[in-house]
This record gives sequence, C-alpha cells and structure tokens, in this order.
Amino acid sequence: MTAKTTAPIIVPDPDDPRLTERVVGVDQTGAQTEIKVPVERPLTLYLNAQEIVTMMTINDYPEYLALGYLLNQNMLKYDDVVTEVEYDDDLEVVVVRTAHHTNFEAKLKKRTQTSGCAQGTAFGDLLEAVEKVALPKAELRTSWLYQMTHTINTMPSLYLEAGAIHGCVLCKEATPVCYTEDVGRHNAVDKIAGWIYRHNVDPADKILYTTGRLTSEMVIKTVRMGIPILVSRSGFTAWGVDLARQVGLTLVGRARGKRFIALSGKERIVYDQNLDYVEEESMRHKRKGETDND
Repeated sequence: MTAKTTAPIIVPDPDDPRLTERVVGVDQTGAQTEIKVPVERPLTLYLNAQEIVTMMTINDYPEYLALGYLLNQNMLKYDDVVTEVEYDDDLEVVVVRTAHHTNFEAKLKKRTQTSGCAQGTAFGDLLEAVEKVALPKAELRTSWLYQMTHTINTMPSLYLEAGAIHGCVLCKEATPVCYTEDVGRHNAVDKIAGWIYRHNVDPADKILYTTGRLTSEMVIKTVRMGIPILVSRSGFTAWGVDLARQVGLTLVGRARGKRFIALSGKERIVYDQNLDYVEEESMRHKRKGETDND
C-alpha cells in the first residue's frame, strides 16, 4: 500500500487582488456605492493533446482544478501516472500530461447538463464511477460537526469578502485541511479532488463540507473521491438522496447552528454533543436565498 504524504493545508485568500475587483453602482436609494465582486476567468483544459473543456473559474488553483475535473469525470484514474501539469496564465490554458495514451472523443460527444451552477457538465453515464463503490467505515461525531461548521463559517473567505461564491471544505474530524472556493460548487469540489490526488491524501477518515445543494453531482463526486461523509448548510435533491442511500454515503444537510438533517448513512452519526452548549448561527454567515425550508 502506498504511504500517504503530508499535504500542505490550503485556505481561501480573500486579499488576493486577482480574485476580486471593485465595481461602482447605485443602491436602493439611488446613492452611488462600490462593492467587491469575484472575477471569473476562462480556463481551457487539455488532456495530453486533446481539448477537453473550457471552465469559468476564479482560477486560484488551476492545477488542482484540472486534475480534479479529470478524476471526477472518470477521465483520469487515481492510479494513473501524471507526468506533468503545465499552466499558462497568458493563454489561460492548463495541460495535464499522462504516461499513457488518452482519447475521449466519443465520451466528449455524450454530455449531460447537471444541476451545478456555472455550466457544470458530466460526461457519459453519471453512475459509471460509483456503481461498485464500497465506502470506508467512519464516524461523524456531532461535536465535530458543530465545531467544524462554526470554524468554517468564521474563517476568512472570498464569500464573506465579495459573495457570489461557493465553498467546499475537506475536514479531518472538526479541523479543515483543504478549503476551496469558486463560482460553481463543482469547481470547488474538483479542486479538492485534485488536491487529494496530488498529495496522496487518505480520504477514508475525512468529511466533505459544501455550501451548495446536495445534488446527484455532489454525491457522485464525493463517492468517487472515497469520502464517506458529505455535509452541507443547504438542502437536498431527491436523486442526490437516492444515490447516497444506494452507496451508503452519510448525507447531512441544512447544517446551521444547532440544526441538521441526515437523510442517509445515519449509522455513522455519534450524538456526543450537548445542544445546550451549541450557539445558533450569526446572521452574517447566512447565504443568499437561504430559508428554513430550502
């Protein structure tokens, strides 16, 4: 078995001048106002000599995004050898080169538009990568869940700085180890997949947290990474729940303050937290469009 390496912890950098720009407008009274908004950039991905896709992204971790996209689209296997990842900022191109020949011309012709924002696409059969999966045993202590969500909500982030952004966080117990953001939650989770692959991180004892909805796409990508627990502050889709139950993924949604709902994998949950000592969530950390019934 390959030894796992110690990976560098990554977190959002809301002060990175490349990620936001100031825009002037008017408010509800007609007064001039200025706000920060995230900057979208096109990033074209090549696998060896073949153009795969152009993504819209904040482009802070193009290497992780490229690798994670290919892994989550089942175009790259976790045991494949990547010989080089080359990024050209001027051309807005990232090229992933492998030791083996690749050709996905047929697969690229079969696309399914997914529920992910910012034009997420899945190629071929959505279930191809998860039909025979066996997720590892793990546990989710409610003390970890409450500490984890509080820590994530109070960390500096691009969302708190500029809004209009999604975040995904890989955690070990209650501690975030990889926190990525992007204009689409699928981009954010792909960056985490690329980070796991690049640093040979063991996903078996990890929890994936997302700010977005728990859709079929998020379930498939979490399972493909081998992560047994998926948590969101947002709600569920029916297909996402069905898939999670089929593969034994622990699926926890509407995790805000003291509240959460688990619709799959409840056997992993250990209720060790006294709710009298858990604070409700601050209004500052609520996201656009959230309600108690979303």
